[in-house]
Order: sequence, then structure tokens, then C-alpha cells
Amino acid sequence: MFYIPVISFIEWTLEVIVLLCIGVKESTKLNNMFTALNLATVIVVVIAGATKSDPANWKIQLEDVPPEYQSAAGAGGFMPWGVAGVMAGAAKCFFGFVGFDCVATTGEEAKDPKKDIPLSIVLSLIIIFVSYFSIATVLTMMWPYYLQDADAPFPHVFTETGMPVIKWIVTVGAIFALCTSLLGAMFPLPRVLYAMGTDGVLFRPLANIYSRTKTPLLATVISGLLSAIMAAIFNLNQLIDMMSIGTLLAYTIVATSVLILRYEDEGTPLALQGCKPRPETPYSVARQTFNVLGIKTPTWLSATIAKCTILIFFALALVTCALMRWEAAGPALGVALGVLGAALIVLLVVLYRQPRHNVEHLSFKVPLVPLVPYLSVCMNVYLMVQLDHQTWVRFIIWLVIGYAIYFFYGLRNSSLNEKNLPVTETNGKVDDKQQITTKF
Repeated sequence: MFYIPVISFIEWTLEVIVLLCIGVKESTKLNNMFTALNLATVIVVVIAGATKSDPANWKIQLEDVPPEYQSAAGAGGFMPWGVAGVMAGAAKCFFGFVGFDCVATTGEEAKDPKKDIPLSIVLSLIIIFVSYFSIATVLTMMWPYYLQDADAPFPHVFTETGMPVIKWIVTVGAIFALCTSLLGAMFPLPRVLYAMGTDGVLFRPLANIYSRTKTPLLATVISGLLSAIMAAIFNLNQLIDMMSIGTLLAYTIVATSVLILRYEDEGTPLALQGCKPRPETPYSVARQTFNVLGIKTPTWLSATIAKCTILIFFALALVTCALMRWEAAGPALGVALGVLGAALIVLLVVLYRQPRHNVEHLSFKVPLVPLVPYLSVCMNVYLMVQLDHQTWVRFIIWLVIGYAIYFFYGLRNSSLNEKNLPVTETNGKVDDKQQITTKF
């Protein structure tokens, strides 16, 4: 019995590989069709479920729960397991937001990326939020939470409420949803491998484009086979946790990159200007830490302080979130969390005081920097620590494999790993037309 679903999934994966290899237009048309069917299913579920909803199911007290279910009913009420339970559930369900990288990685194939990519991200975020919120609302209002079926909640609920027709609509819609998820998850991965292969960070044959279909054929086949192997090795819950922690890490890196780029010094280094950099003193570093002089343009010192602050912030955020998940409570833990919280606020003030780039010319940008990416990193890290330790072990092993490929292959074969070119001077100045490259 075990081999049947595995073989079926591998067959699905092979079909998706063939579809992605054919071309972007064909896979996009099929994906759009599946997405329309999914949205139609969501609308049917919400409308049908609303007719059977009872707000009293959000106010079930623990004493009203039958004795045989009280051990798994939490504390009752609107949030039976409190904020910690909500965050743990959010961490496991975060794989639902994995499709946003599909928008970003297909920027080269968009007609107007500057306009289309931001608009697509915002619209898809709104649609996903409304869909998840509506479905979760009707599901928990239709049937008591302690009687839900974790493996197949909607077919179970519609069966218990006497709506067999909607049950089969949901079941068929779930099949299309699986196809959409599989296609959406496998569509951006070959583009990522293609981009990394082009840069030389991964093996360069991955960047080969098939002339007839204009798709990265080798990258598509390898990514599809890798997905099938992962599905055959791990069970569904393990795959969900791995996708969630990977997605959370990716969004953490994006938020961190926003901070780094916003504080980066893009000026020409003094060494290339024929000048010797002035050595910094502890006094000058302390003065720039809080930008006492009110410098408005990023400098090498301010960028360095910002990078060090971001590094310390990430480490403290990870420790703070891990302690917040610690079940043992006491005065020592409260004091430690208070100190760490104060340190995080001080680091935020240090980042706020550093000069940033003027990005007024950009049509789409992150607002309220550094506050928004700062809070994003904290929230993502907190959700990551909600996952079990086995997920972290698999995640660390995956990171070790990636870093091994990068340090033993990517660094030596990267396109940025070029030798220094000699610097020539014209009338005592560096020739601006000369291309200067540095060793990565």
C-alpha cells in the first residue's frame, strides 16, 4: 500500500517535469486553469459553509467538552491553546506562502517587471489571506474544533453537517489544488538553479537553455527528480515542516538583505581614489554608532556599523525567540528576556540612526526601514523556533550540504571571482572609464 501513493506522486512529478520543459506559456495556461478551479472551490466552500456556521463554536468552554475529548481540547474558548498554539499553527501553515518566490524568479519573463512584479505580489498576498481567513472561519464555525479531522477536515465537516455534494466538490477541488501546488512549487526552482548556474555558484550546465522551448531543461529535470526523491523519503508532515522552515528562512534573508542594501556604501573606495583610508578610533566609532554628527549619506564606517548591528541582532533574535519557546518559566527567564528585549531595542535605535540611501525614485520599496524588516526578521525567527527539533536537524543537514557546494565549488567558479585589474591614473586621478573588478 505504501508504494501506490509514492508511485502516483512520481508519475505526477514526471508529468509536471514534461509540462515545464515544454515552455512557460503552456505551463502558465494550465496553472491559470487550476488556479481558477481552486478559487471557485474556495468560493463554494465559503458560501456553503456559511449556511451551516454557528458562532457558538468559537465560545466552547472546557467544561462543555465531553470527557473523552477534554485531554485534546486545550483550555477551550476562542483560542484553546493560546497565542503559542496560534504561532505553532502559523509556522506549520507557512508553506502556503511559498509561491511568492514564483513571482520574483520569473521576473525575466514578465513584460513589465517594474510594474508587474510588485502588483502580482500584493494581489496574490491579498487573495491568499482572504482565502485562508475565510476557509478557516467557516471550518471552525461549522463544527467544534475538538471534533475536527486533522487529515481531511473539509470532507469530514461537510459529511457531518449533511452536505455530501459539497464534500465531493471539495475532494475534487483538493486534487486540482495539489496539482497547482506541485506546479507552483516546481516552476520557480529551475529558474533559481539557472540563475545560480549562470553566476557559476552552482554547476554551469544548469544554465543551459534548450533552444526549442527556451527553458532550462537540465535544471527542470534535476529539480523535478529531486522533488520526487524527497517525497518518497519523507512523509507529508515532515515535508510541510521543511517547506515552512525553508520559506521562513528565505523571507528572513530577504528582510536582512533589505537592511544591508539600504545601508550599503556605494561610493568609490578611497584606495581606488589614490587616497589612504583614515584609521578609525574608538571615539569615532562610538560617535558614528549613534550618528552624533547627523551624517545623511552612507559611508564605509556607517555601513560597517550597520552590518555588525544586523549580525548581532540576528543572533540575539534567535536566542530570544528560543527562550520564549522554553516551557520552564521563572524569574531568571523573565530577567533574561527583559535584557535581550532591551538589547534588541538598542540595536534598532542604532540602525535607525545610521544614514540610508535615498530611494524616493523607486516606485515600489519597503516602507519604514528599518522597523518593518526588523520586525519581519523577529517574527520569522519566532515562527521557525516553533517547529520541532527534528525539522531543525534536517534543515541544518540541508544547509551543510548547500554550504559545502558553495565553498568547495561556488567560490572558485563564481563569475565575480575575477583577478584584480591594474589601476591606471590620468593626471593623478583614476580613469573613470576603466573597469575595476575585485576578487570576490
